[in-house]
Amino acid sequence: MFFDESGVSLLPVVRRTYAPRGRTPALRHRLNWKRAGMAAALGYHAADACRGARLCFDLRPGTYDTVALIEVLEQLKRFYRGEPVVLVWDGLGAHWSHAMRDWAARQDWLTLERLPAYAPQLNPVEMLWSAIKARELANVAGEHLADVADAAEAGINRVCEEERLAWSFLAHTGLKIHTSRPQN
Repeated sequence: MFFDESGVSLLPVVRRTYAPRGRTPALRHRLNWKRAGMAAALGYHAADACRGARLCFDLRPGTYDTVALIEVLEQLKRFYRGEPVVLVWDGLGAHWSHAMRDWAARQDWLTLERLPAYAPQLNPVEMLWSAIKARELANVAGEHLADVADAAEAGINRVCEEERLAWSFLAHTGLKIHTSRPQN
């Protein structure tokens, strides 16, 4: 399973769009820095590729710290019903804090692995963020943080409905899931 966080705010993600010639579109918004944090875990089953990819998503006001990440991981534990999980994530300080390492040491279902430094291209969840920000969050100038959150959830729902997308995110990284164990 790959894990990553991202953020959204009331400031729109400006993307190129179409308009009649001579009528440049204007994006009007309030200059507001309210932010929400998004976290996603994208899981691929190594022993049974037919089970498909699984996407878990969390959205909350503010940003993620160690306590919030532990709450998300507790939700993942319930989602996976104690199945063994190898979680691959980046070097964010909250991922490797003492509190996180202490909590993870008590989890028999979870193994943590770290992505190499400066290698976001190896995390398929980065492609998820890109897909959502390029489509559902593009040029969204909401009045309230709930408007942006609704757009982000619509993007997550789209990805969940189109199972090929989750696999294309993995293919884009160049990584492969091997269903057989390597021989020593």
